[in-house]
Amino acid sequence: MQPLIDNARTFGQRPEEFAKLAEGQSPQVLFITCSDSRVVPALITGARPGELFELRTAGNIVPPYASQHPTSEAATIEYAVEVLGVRDVVVCGHSHCGAVGALVRGDDLTAVPAVRDWLAHATPRPAGAAEDPEVAEGVQSHVLTQLLRLRSYPCVERKLAEGRLGLHAWYYEVHTGAVRTHRPQTDTFESL
Repeated sequence: MQPLIDNARTFGQRPEEFAKLAEGQSPQVLFITCSDSRVVPALITGARPGELFELRTAGNIVPPYASQHPTSEAATIEYAVEVLGVRDVVVCGHSHCGAVGALVRGDDLTAVPAVRDWLAHATPRPAGAAEDPEVAEGVQSHVLTQLLRLRSYPCVERKLAEGRLGLHAWYYEVHTGAVRTHRPQTDTFESL
């Protein structure tokens, strides 16, 4: 913890670098990814403060849209699309994902009921080989499922129909740093 505290102390000593951020934000991309500490959207994309609007959830899950009982995730998506006017949404899964791995393997999650109930939003169960530590196939199919779920959000559906929003499925390899994107024409994940 001490190195983090030390950096936080010196971070605020450069106010001139951050003054423009007080004027507001206008990110062009909503980046939905996992809470995993090895996945750092700004590091992956090279984004500076104010350039990405991030939504991080366990397993980069986009829960079903429910207007009567909105979730924090739905509010974040709606705000990014309607208020901030992002032009693109990236759903980025990653190799060695504990959440997707648990789903692929069918792990018993009774000891962590909140995790179990959250992961239930990931249905259908991702495909993939249970013995694969990278869970590449499982993560990639899971990302595509979340992208489909995102399309059911009214604000996303409307912006897509207007041609004012692009959706992207990414797969990040934590062990190599490589990023792959889904190519609908071939239904494969290929290097960016």
